[in-house]
This record gives sequence, C-alpha cells and structure tokens, in this order.
Amino acid sequence: MMNATPGLQRAFPFLRWLRQVDGTTLRADALAGLVGALMVLPQGLAFATLAGLPPAYGLYCALMPTVVAALFGSSMHTVSGPTNALSLMTFASLAPLALPGSPEYIRLAMALAFLTGVFMLLLGVLRLGTIVNFISQPVIVGFTAGAGLLILVSQLGPLTGIVVPAGTSFGATLRIVAEHLGALRPAVLGVAIVTVAAGWLLRRYAPRWPGVVVAMLTGTVCAHLLNAVFGAAATGVTMLAPIPRQLPMPGWPGLDPATLGELSGVAVAVAIVSLTQSVSIAKAIALRTGQRIDGNQEFIGQGLSNIAAGLFSGFPTSASVNRSGPNVEAGAVTPLAAVFSAVVLALIILLFAPWVAWLPHAAVAGVLFLAALSLIDMRRIRATLRMSRPEAGVLLLTLVATLVMRLEVAVLTGVAASLVLYLNRTSRPTMRSLVPDALTAGRPFVPVSAQRRECPQLKILSIEGSIYFGAVNHVQTHFDLLREFVPGQKHLLLVASNINFVDVAGTQALLAEAQQRRAGGGALYLHGLRPSVAEFLERGDALDEIGRDCVFHSKYEAISVIFERLDPEICRRCTARIFDECQRVPLPQAADGADRDASSNAPHGSPERLPSEPAPAAR
Repeated sequence: MMNATPGLQRAFPFLRWLRQVDGTTLRADALAGLVGALMVLPQGLAFATLAGLPPAYGLYCALMPTVVAALFGSSMHTVSGPTNALSLMTFASLAPLALPGSPEYIRLAMALAFLTGVFMLLLGVLRLGTIVNFISQPVIVGFTAGAGLLILVSQLGPLTGIVVPAGTSFGATLRIVAEHLGALRPAVLGVAIVTVAAGWLLRRYAPRWPGVVVAMLTGTVCAHLLNAVFGAAATGVTMLAPIPRQLPMPGWPGLDPATLGELSGVAVAVAIVSLTQSVSIAKAIALRTGQRIDGNQEFIGQGLSNIAAGLFSGFPTSASVNRSGPNVEAGAVTPLAAVFSAVVLALIILLFAPWVAWLPHAAVAGVLFLAALSLIDMRRIRATLRMSRPEAGVLLLTLVATLVMRLEVAVLTGVAASLVLYLNRTSRPTMRSLVPDALTAGRPFVPVSAQRRECPQLKILSIEGSIYFGAVNHVQTHFDLLREFVPGQKHLLLVASNINFVDVAGTQALLAEAQQRRAGGGALYLHGLRPSVAEFLERGDALDEIGRDCVFHSKYEAISVIFERLDPEICRRCTARIFDECQRVPLPQAADGADRDASSNAPHGSPERLPSEPAPAAR
C-alpha cells in the first residue's frame, strides 16, 4: 500500500489516504460515521418519498453509493447519497413515464441512476471535468431556488392533509390546495409546524446539533400524542409504511432500447446537476480543510457511485451538503467516516427497520420543507439582482423554467442563456485610445482626455478582450471608423497585452487592417503580445505578413522605431510633443503660422472618442 505506484493511486485513489489511518483517525471517523447515519435516516426516508419511491430506497442510496463515492472520489470529507434536488428531478422526470412507487417506476429510477453514472464516468475518464464551469452561478442559484419552490409546493398535501394526486404539476397543486382549504386537517398541519419549528430553532441556535433527527423525533412525538388523545381517524395523521428488514441485493436495472430512448436526455441533465452540486460542495469543504480537489476524479467517483445506485436499488445521488458539513463538524479525518456511516445505517436497517412505521408523513414533509428552504439562497439572489441585470435575468429565467418546464430542459435553458450572455459580452472587446502621460515618470500609456493630446500621425489603441470570430465585426468596424474619422493617423499601434487570444478569423482581421494601413501610407504595429497569442500568429505566418519590424516587445522600442517612420515635416509643425523623441524636433515658429499648420494636420472633425470607446477616465 505504501509503495503503490502513481498509476495505481490514480486508479484507486483510496490508496493515497489509507496510509493516514491509525487508531486516532479510526475513532474520529467512527464517531462521525455514527452521526452521519443518524442524520441520513430521516433524510433518506424523506428524499425517497419526494422521488416517488418507497421510503426504504432513500436508505439504499446511502449504502453502497456512499461507500463507492468515498473510495473513488478526491475529497476527504464530502459524503454522497440522496439529495433533495436530485430526488425532485427523479420524480419530475419519471412520473410521466410510470406510476410513482410501482415496480416499473422503481426500475426506471434504477436505470436513470445507472445511465447518469455512465455519463459521469465517461466525462471523468475523458478528463472533461471543466465542463461544469459552463454552468454559471446564476443558473445554479436559479435552478436550486426553483427546485426548492417545487419541493415546497409538492409537500403542501402532506403538510396540510389535503389529498393531492401523485404527479400533480406545480400550478395544479397550488390550485387544488387553494380550492380545498376547507379539507385542511389542523392536526396534520400542527405536526408539520412543530417539526419545522424544531428544525429551524436548532439550525438557528444550536447548529452543531443533528437538527433533522431532533426535528423528526419532535414531530413524531407530537403526532403520537395527538393520535392518542383524539384518535387517528379524527386527526388524520398517518404513518409511513414499515420498510423491509433487509439490505438491497445487486440487480440489473434493465436497459432496453425503449428505456435508453426515454432516459438518455434526462440522464445527461441529471448528471450535469449532480456533478455541479458535487464539485461545488467538495470545493467549499476543501476551502475549510485546505485540501486540493481533483475535478476529474470527482466525476469518476460520482459516476461509479451512481452506477452502484443503479445496481443496488437506488436512484440518482450526489454529494450532500446536509451530510458533508456535519461530517466535518463531527471530526471526520478520512473518507472512512462515510464508509462507517453506511455500515451503521445497514445495521439500523437490519435491527430497527419496523420502527419506521412510527414516523408520520407530516413530520417527513416538515423535514422536506426545511430542506427546500435551504435551497432558496436569498442572499445570493439579492446580490445577483443588485449587481448585474443580465445575470439576474439568467437567474430568473432559470428559476421560472424550473417551475414550468421539465427540469433537464430548465437546466439547459439556463446554460444556453448564460452562454449567449457570455458571447454577447466577449463579442464587444473594450477598445481605448491611449497616449503617453507626460506628467508621470516613465510616461505610461493612459486614456485620451481633453488634457492629453494625441499624435496627429499615430493612433495608439488598446484592445481588452479577445479577437475571435464573434468579436471580429466589432473590431473591424472600429478600425474602419478610425480610418474614416482620423485619416491623418496613418500609423496604428495596437497595445496587445490585454488580448487574451486570437483565432483564425481574428488573424485575418489583423492582416486585412495591416494591408489597408500600408496601402494608405502607414502601417499596423503590435506591442506586448502575450506568448500564446504570438505563438498562434507565428503558426499561421501572420507575423511575417504584418512585418517582423512592426512587432515590438517594449513600449520604448515601439515608439522610437515608429517615430522614425513618421512624416518629419508634420512633426516639425506639430505642437503636441507627446513623445520623448519629439523633443529633438525644433519648435515651430508662431510667425510661420505653424500652429495653424499643425492644427491642419491634426485629425480635424474627428470626435473626441469613437462611438465604441468608453468615456475617458477623469483625472
């Protein structure tokens, strides 16, 4: 184990941390595992109910999938299993295909988990962990908030005692509850309120306590007291069905062509949401523990975990924020804490499974209500609405799409909106006219202003962004405006230090501008190219076409060389004198009307800035 090769450690990442295990870490991990098992018990039952499955299947998701994710992921402290968002996605995706809770529905849930895992594993093996970077924060915040609202509304029936048929849509559920408020069962609502209040108070004033467990127990005690005093028939408080005292056996989920066609698209969307959630949680935990996270290894770990869920009677899983945070707080040192939690949970199922029949539906709904509230991140929503209207639009679009569309379509809608927003921003790189600042040592380039005059023959232009196919039209339009409005500035120096990259279309735009400048008696010059940009231009022989003598590494070299190529007669009459080299030229005599001549050679009629340039910075 100690001499495992790097290749073997990549294939079996648990070999890296097993060497840290000793008596002290075993005790700490065992205690953290006990806390994790107690916490996942009510959560698993609630999430399975939310997913439209028998309660036992939520516990099955916290057994083998949790162990596999712990052994093959890169995070030392994240714990995987059933989560509220994926439970909701499972229900929303499968309810139109089969009756929730039926054998066919269970088979589809297992098949969905298996396909989701295969897609995740493929992304990890192909080293495509960066794909989650294309899902922007507004999309995540909007989707999770929408999922939270869906959970809240989906639990209105169990919270109030009003009968709402399984699979009812968001709007229809609101309508049914509003139309049947007279059928509300006060005792059911009371149990739910007690559960929610207990959980909220513990979360607020005793966050280290297992709030979900205490809230569930409080609601259970309240329910049984009410039934004992008034009778179950009068209260309407019902209990969960007992779960079997057995562990899930491996079984093939059944992937016939019809199932693949129905679930492939859903599996991609579920995988994206699961991976985004898992990597985000792993990185957040790593910030607290100082650990480095390998995104591709997390993809592999979550992929194998979901495959295990598909083979061991589960549904799609991911890293759980409700279990990962408490796992760290409980003192977990290695992923063995997650393994211990699965072992303890298995013992609970085998020894105490019939006790689940004591848990009231209203208390489970209260736990889900608390989970749903935690998904609605009002702080980030307010910050996004305040800081950026476009990103706020993406957030709200994703949120609304989550409520009215299929969840995978909502995610893809948000991603598409984010990419459109990104392309719109990058298609208009900032272009600023610059001049040397004669009042500062070293004469750094600064934006043009009323107090800073330009050279009548040389335009210095900074491009901040990338010159790629989406931005080429914007850049070429700006070049055309420069030649039209300031024809006297035949020479153009591009300060390229802020150009991130150039593609083939951008290269052609630069070459076209260089040709037009030469045809007009001037030239195009490049200063401060980034190595990656210079290498790309070199690869296509673009630097040779622009001219090697027109590419400079330093500002001083660029100005000194270009100055020698300017028209000396215009320089003799110019009064701008913005370069050090200008000081060698004799000052014009006022009697000769030189000032008027210099003005005649300056860009008459040109605007102080072009339409695409930002306003000059105030001094």
